[in-house]
Amino acid sequence: MFSREGKGPESVELPDGKILRRTDLPPPDTRRWVASRKAIVARAVLHGLLSEVEACRLYALSEEELQSWIRALVRHGDSALKVTRLQKYRQL
Repeated sequence: MFSREGKGPESVELPDGKILRRTDLPPPDTRRWVASRKAIVARAVLHGLLSEVEACRLYALSEEELQSWIRALVRHGDSALKVTRLQKYRQL
């Protein structure tokens, strides 16, 4: 699981009323980024559980990659984070 390194909150409430906790985040050594894991990290950044810098460092992501996940999630929802849907949503 995730060990706390940052100074951010332990949990945040999402707009749908669900609670997102640091323990819900994918492990730092994640290499296979399925849509659900991307969505958790993007939501954590969007709602202040992780800073962008912390997320990029923790998961070895580029700022551009993280921003693309956040943009896709905000504009089109979870399904836009699926590899099979990337091309369709990038054209919009």
